[in-house]
Amino acid sequence: MADEAEVEQPAVPAGEGAQTPALSKSARKKLQKQERQAERKASRKAAEKERRRADVERRRREWEEALAAAPSDEARAEMVAARRETRRERVGRRAEERGARAERLRRAAEGAGQKVVLDLEFADLMRPNEIHSLTQQIMYCYAVNGRSANPAHLWLTGCSGEMATHLQRIPGYDKWTIEKAAKPYLEAFEDRKGNLVYLTADAETVLDDLDMSKIYIIGGLVDRNRWKGITLKKAAEQGIQSAKLPIVNYLKMSSSQVLTVNQVFEIMLKFVETRDWKTAFFHVIPQRKRGEAEAGDDEAKVSLDNNGDAAEGTPNGDLSEEDLKKFFDGELDDGGDKELEDEETDMSNKRQCVRREDAGAGDQDHPGAVAEATPAGVEATAQAEQAKESNDGGED
Repeated sequence: MADEAEVEQPAVPAGEGAQTPALSKSARKKLQKQERQAERKASRKAAEKERRRADVERRRREWEEALAAAPSDEARAEMVAARRETRRERVGRRAEERGARAERLRRAAEGAGQKVVLDLEFADLMRPNEIHSLTQQIMYCYAVNGRSANPAHLWLTGCSGEMATHLQRIPGYDKWTIEKAAKPYLEAFEDRKGNLVYLTADAETVLDDLDMSKIYIIGGLVDRNRWKGITLKKAAEQGIQSAKLPIVNYLKMSSSQVLTVNQVFEIMLKFVETRDWKTAFFHVIPQRKRGEAEAGDDEAKVSLDNNGDAAEGTPNGDLSEEDLKKFFDGELDDGGDKELEDEETDMSNKRQCVRREDAGAGDQDHPGAVAEATPAGVEATAQAEQAKESNDGGED
């Protein structure tokens, strides 16, 4: 076919409009859909970026106007002190939350948490956008685990190659309180193979309870249903147990029982917390997938596919992208005290500038105001503004 194409098409020098092979109708539709999705995603990201910038600028402008409108230096000093105290309290709360989260995760790793493994050995079966989707789902798993009162002892195994490259791009990934292993789970748990249980919707065994002595494996695969039954086959070939969540006992299924990675993980966390599968399912599985509850029956029809929802938005309907961003901002916010110092310097020097303006306008009652606004003070103000702009840019 390639030879025929060369005969039919006139020769075109490389780099001068050389034609690519024509796509089929279905391939063109798929490409157009992907392009539309990429455009929508870029548009949403740009709009959110602009909204954040506008919000930051609005708050800054309102504060400056309020400061300038203060009736006296004493009133301005009180405003600055109150703002400083509020910010100090917020920084303190963040530090406490980080400490409490680290302690919970530490206890989970020492044996208090249910052992859960995310099997990342399927990267070679996924397309780049599917690996990106899985990376997003792993981020949600880590964020939800950190927020949980009873976190799991979470493992990433088979974490190598392209999968590891994607994960390394996550800001602060190296600081995650999580077990990471490039080797497969069979090697990581070679002395506990009998305790391994692969969770797969194709298994015959239904999971009635979670056993703390077991190590539950969730397949890290986003495949749009191209590789049906692959996780069950893998478990059978390796001679390890397999089981599925008891979805059919609580929800009436209309098609597949496959869930995204983060949904399965959060269901397990919720069950550990409540010891109630029904509560866990209805808390995690989005209403759009569950359908409408039947009259006189608490069960609902549901169609679940591992179609990579995380790539387009919230993968579980519970933790939004904004929540995720706030979580990782807190996880990485080790410079809270420095930020507070910058804010204090900024506010102090703005007050000095206001006083200098008042003095320059002919206010002879405060002759020392001009002396306070020294060149060093002006320089500190500029540095503080640059630091704030840098921090604002970090949210992009």
